[in-house]
Amino acid sequence: MQRPRVLSGVQPTGALHLGNWLGAIRNWVDLQSSHDTYVCVVDLHAITVPHDSERLAEETLSTAALYLACGMDPDLCSIFVQSQVSAHSELCWLLNCVTPLNWLERMIQFKEKSVKQGDNVSVGLLDYPVLMAADILLYDADLVPVGEDQKQHLELARDIAQQRINARFGSEEKPVLKVPDPLIIKEGARVMSLSDGRSKMSKSDPNEGSRITLLDPPELITKKIKRAKTDPQMGLQFGNPDRPEADNLLGIYAILSGRGRDAAAQECAEMGWGTFKPLLADATVSALEPIQHRYQQLMGDRIELIRVLDQGRTRAQETAQATLQRVRQALGFLIAS
Repeated sequence: MQRPRVLSGVQPTGALHLGNWLGAIRNWVDLQSSHDTYVCVVDLHAITVPHDSERLAEETLSTAALYLACGMDPDLCSIFVQSQVSAHSELCWLLNCVTPLNWLERMIQFKEKSVKQGDNVSVGLLDYPVLMAADILLYDADLVPVGEDQKQHLELARDIAQQRINARFGSEEKPVLKVPDPLIIKEGARVMSLSDGRSKMSKSDPNEGSRITLLDPPELITKKIKRAKTDPQMGLQFGNPDRPEADNLLGIYAILSGRGRDAAAQECAEMGWGTFKPLLADATVSALEPIQHRYQQLMGDRIELIRVLDQGRTRAQETAQATLQRVRQALGFLIAS
């Protein structure tokens, strides 16, 4: 029986943090044993905003190494770099030509990011949801793990596939593109900022103390947790809307310590922040130590790292080209012999 297929990806710009690991990568590791898993370093998305061209290639390698260090197994999944599979760009153009402009103008993340960029906003920033749709649709994904903030982008991919391609160029019996379903991961899916429990932990936050990156050394982790925003109440608890920091930090501890939510809540119900923060720091350092050790090994063996990416690219290209060929034929292009 063919396993259900899953596709995921993360931009290589900025250091991956606890939110990326707990909300995404950790779940991909679990999925790879039961699903046909494709994991993409989406470097084309990284250039939709101003970027450092001298660091992009190194950050792409670093991101791939972190995937592997977190437990992604190249024998169980395909890890590849988006820009090395040209079908992503070609399918994006084909989808551009059938996607209404007003669908893109209503995207929430475009509205938020374009305000920050002002007059320098690029066409790429407007169009990257179509590129994301191409990323997903190229691999006939059955499921796409997404956080709540990415659901709108997956809905766009579904609408493009069903309404603009299948309905116009395919049939119910023979659709051109597979319409994927979202896979919403609940526990740990939304890790919040250390400086504001109501905002998601983000690579783009200018305050580096707002996040713990997967490569932060132990002393920096301890320092960031010590300075994390708290409240004046004694004891930690889940689910109190007036105590978002308590909910967030306790949730992180529950996962990283391996105790689970119920046991963590009971353990920390009457605990003061001065006792809890060192506990959280120790759990975080212990959880990240094996990832950091494996990462250093991988970055010290670039030949092996490139080999893994080449292996993933070969398989990704085979799948992507088959999908692209279907779309080209459906749209009426002359196919080369």
